Amino acid sequence: MADVKVLVVDDSAAMRALFWDILDNAKGVKVCGTAKNADEARDQLDALKPDVLTLDVEMPGMSGMEFLEEVMTTRPMPVIMLSSITQAGTGTARRALDLGAVHCFPKPLHTSREEFDATVRQLGDIVLKAAAGALKPGGEGGDTAASGARYRSDGRIVALACGAAGIESARQVLATYDAACPPTVVLFDADPAAVENAVRAMRHSLPCQLGDAVDGVSLEIGKVWLAHDPTRHVIIEPGEPPRLRLVERDEINGCRPSADLLFGSLARSGLPALGGLLTGSGADGVRGLGILAETGGKVFHQRPADYAPRDRYDAVRAQGLDLADLRQEAIPEWILEQTNAAA
Repeated sequence: MADVKVLVVDDSAAMRALFWDILDNAKGVKVCGTAKNADEARDQLDALKPDVLTLDVEMPGMSGMEFLEEVMTTRPMPVIMLSSITQAGTGTARRALDLGAVHCFPKPLHTSREEFDATVRQLGDIVLKAAAGALKPGGEGGDTAASGARYRSDGRIVALACGAAGIESARQVLATYDAACPPTVVLFDADPAAVENAVRAMRHSLPCQLGDAVDGVSLEIGKVWLAHDPTRHVIIEPGEPPRLRLVERDEINGCRPSADLLFGSLARSGLPALGGLLTGSGADGVRGLGILAETGGKVFHQRPADYAPRDRYDAVRAQGLDLADLRQEAIPEWILEQTNAAA
């Protein structure tokens, strides 16, 4: 029997090489080519006629999700999504499966010999099943459907604040969200261009509504608003429904938008709330998080990695607040657990 031919599409040369090695080591599987973007992949599909396509979610230009949708429309074939944000149960994974992918496989975070061998066996088996038609579009990828069915937002507003070092953590949180996600505001103390680059691909991959903060928008289930305009603060105004307001005023302790002001406004609103500080520099948000905790809000802060700034984290610890102390990988699940009315 001929080997199953796989085309690997990923914008990272290192990842293309890694998955070439992984798949070429899998019994019965052969990599017939690679592509770094949708344009190259389109040509390769016609020239090489692969049996299975592996596709990265996040690529420059046309995103992996957009290309997946095109492939399913113009040339339906087994597609396996490969990304750090397609773990089973995430909104990104559910979106990929809804568009027709047969499986969502997480990129390996480490490449020890044991982990490499395990990935070879697992991904090789998935590719063979996909080529044989044993994996149906939308029907694989872990317990994603079941996970989504178990979550129902309790309406609690989620407010997160992060610096440049916390952008990846924010992306990981958003990747778990689906159309029933909690109403969320994410404030970034970082270069707006860096923020936009980080979330651009996710705009096409998330089932929830994701957009830049706009004055007067309602905070409702399924909506996420990103606040990174350095000319205006953001506050939360109570009402039916609660709304996001943009305020033109001076910087607060050198910050605009200010996390202290955001958390403080949420505390004053009296609305059920969850607030969190992701990794960042400076002390902005520390005082506001304390106020939110005192008024009954659920609060957490991210435990920084060894290479990340610690000043914000240490300032929170010095307050002695009763809050969750979470590593990056634990944050998304914790947020959903705390806001799940179905739990």
